[in-house]
Amino acid sequence: MNTKNRKAFLDMIAWSEGTSTIPESDNGYNVLVGGKLFFTYNDHPRQLVVINSKLKSTAAGRYQLLSRYYDYYKKLLKLDDFSAPSQDAIAIQQIKECRALDDVDAGNFERAVKKCSNIWASFPGNNYGQHQQKISALLAVYTEAGGEVV
Repeated sequence: MNTKNRKAFLDMIAWSEGTSTIPESDNGYNVLVGGKLFFTYNDHPRQLVVINSKLKSTAAGRYQLLSRYYDYYKKLLKLDDFSAPSQDAIAIQQIKECRALDDVDAGNFERAVKKCSNIWASFPGNNYGQHQQKISALLAVYTEAGGEVV
């Protein structure tokens, strides 16, 4: 397990999703889609936010998890709340489910991002119709956060 690469990858996801860059936030852990904040970690906030006429979402937290997935991961991972450690555990589980965790650990950055693009709409290579970050920008954030690439 390469915890340095995992932490850098999580930091990169938060930057890509735009949560960790909100100054008043708790490093992105308390951000609703659209940039507003929530203030309790007892549960997923479960707030439907209307972004525009075509996009409504319940995404919340550092990694913008939809409320419909939270209950599944809460049970699977035996989580008590929606705290920072719980959100991190869910994101790592999602990376595992994409079969990308070995790539993250090994420093196969672009391969890991590609495998995870169906989870995070801000990653390049999906068809969610939302703004996608350039792989070069993601790589810069990842390496700045201490991630290593092979």
